[in-house]
Amino acid sequence: MADKKKTVKVTQIKSPINRMSYQRDTLIGLGLNKINRSRVLEDTPAVRGMISRVQHLVRVEETA
Repeated sequence: MADKKKTVKVTQIKSPINRMSYQRDTLIGLGLNKINRSRVLEDTPAVRGMISRVQHLVRVEETA
């Protein structure tokens, strides 16, 4: 059987207006640019690091 990769669903819940520029750039790097946009991303250390930088702007849900 093929190995299933873990993924996380990341949803932007707050605006990057009046935030540091690196936070806005991190949201763009995650593929988010509008409130309530979601992306399903592979659960890697790099993605987890990006999420931790903007954890106050996003909601994270574990998926299979």
